[in-house]
Amino acid sequence: MVWIYSLVYAIMISMNQAKKAQLPEYLRPYFWDVNFDLLNFKKSKTFILKRVLDRGDIRALGWMRRNYTNQEIEKLILTTRDISPKTANFWALFLGIDKRKVVCLQKPYSRIQFGLSS
Repeated sequence: MVWIYSLVYAIMISMNQAKKAQLPEYLRPYFWDVNFDLLNFKKSKTFILKRVLDRGDIRALGWMRRNYTNQEIEKLILTTRDISPKTANFWALFLGIDKRKVVCLQKPYSRIQFGLSS
């Protein structure tokens, strides 16, 4: 009989973890271009952080802050060029990151001109 309670408890924990892995419904508008139901906030962390940082409202940012650490946000800010400079500047100030280390705030890479010029 004890094993039945253990099994039920394990199933409940598994269902609770699966529920936590899903994004809240109010974030759906930010992910119009992908299958929202397949997003997992752990597996798609970088994609979700970029989208919410750049486009999220207060509610979305609150969810992000509850589910991701400052270190995860800082790592993204320091390594990606895929967010707007305004977003990067705000989060650099908020998290106390040196702006010279934020890649999307640096001078863009300029390509070497080929062919005729001038």
